[in-house]
Amino acid sequence: MTHVYTAVEGGLPVRYQDRKRIWWSLSVVYPLMPLLGLAAHHFSGWEIALGLPLLISYGLMPLLDAWIGEDTNNPPEAVVPQLDADRYYRWLTWATVPLHFVALIACAAWAGTHDLSWWALVLLAYVAGTDAGLGLNTAHELGHKHNPLEQWLARLVLAVPAYGHFTVEHGRGHHRWVATPEDHASSRMGESIYRFALRELPGGVRRAWRLEGERLRGQGQRPFSLHNTMLQSYLITALLQGGLLVAFGWKLLPFLLIHNVVAWWQLTSANYVEHYGLLRQRDANGRYEAPQPWHSWNTNHLVTNLATFHLQRHSDHHAHPSRRYQCLRDFPELPRLPSGYFGMFLVAYVPALWYRVMDPRLLALPQVRGDLSRVNVDPRAELALLARYGNLAG
Repeated sequence: MTHVYTAVEGGLPVRYQDRKRIWWSLSVVYPLMPLLGLAAHHFSGWEIALGLPLLISYGLMPLLDAWIGEDTNNPPEAVVPQLDADRYYRWLTWATVPLHFVALIACAAWAGTHDLSWWALVLLAYVAGTDAGLGLNTAHELGHKHNPLEQWLARLVLAVPAYGHFTVEHGRGHHRWVATPEDHASSRMGESIYRFALRELPGGVRRAWRLEGERLRGQGQRPFSLHNTMLQSYLITALLQGGLLVAFGWKLLPFLLIHNVVAWWQLTSANYVEHYGLLRQRDANGRYEAPQPWHSWNTNHLVTNLATFHLQRHSDHHAHPSRRYQCLRDFPELPRLPSGYFGMFLVAYVPALWYRVMDPRLLALPQVRGDLSRVNVDPRAELALLARYGNLAG
């Protein structure tokens, strides 16, 4: 399926065909990955087969990224209004929302109706949690759109992993303070992902409640009311996960707890790799410069971008948050990750390996040029980093 967009730019005709148009459906079907594990368990009888989706995500996907490579193609700006208005692309994000409910309910029913060993239950919960982490990515795309339907769809999908505060925290908090020491969702040089999680997870909840409370009080509403968009999502979580407990019993409680925590961990993993060490500079008045494309790590690896609604073109997203995924662009001289997110998550889980891979890339950026004063450094690691790298500027 192809579609050609035409326009005139600078007096010359412009023609653009999105050759990935049909392949964006990978972002829609990917949430059903846990069903592959259920099918493999059913036909083989091996409990370890429940982990097949993890093998695909963290084994096959990085290999495909390395083999197929990157796609740096950009849509011409003259056709972006047509591309943005094409409802096919938003229908894909809308269709993804109920599939995350399907995946959780299917996995929960499997856990509730099969006599699984304790480790198989944990494995299945982990698989379901990674899938719900993809749901947070769907909510990320929808939550940046300024219409009631997509805002409500974002709250719905956030209900699956009980992360209803995300749209408030991300849109009104993280995007304002990204790549600054004040932002708990921007990782710092020398900060491991585990230390980052202890700062990012509680910080996000606190900031979201503060921001939503300020909004509601400004409208004369009480924070603890149904006007609170976070509580709307949390109520759906209570109905969904409470219903699963009623249907399949209390043995499902550890399953749901693991599922939720793993989904949150997936988002933390994405936040960690997206802004590591990058720092916005202050002007003469002490104000931070506006977010620019070079304040996010970018990657054009084709396969994982197709599976995540172009999340990995994160640089243009932060420069233009409301731009839809199909319109996001690549720029020259951006901070670039050596692999897609699935591969980078694995690197991040081994801090010594992460520092070895990423610290030299960070220091070599044109915006940094070895100057640690232009890096968002973890204060607890500053002395060690100075001892190791010194001031390499010039």
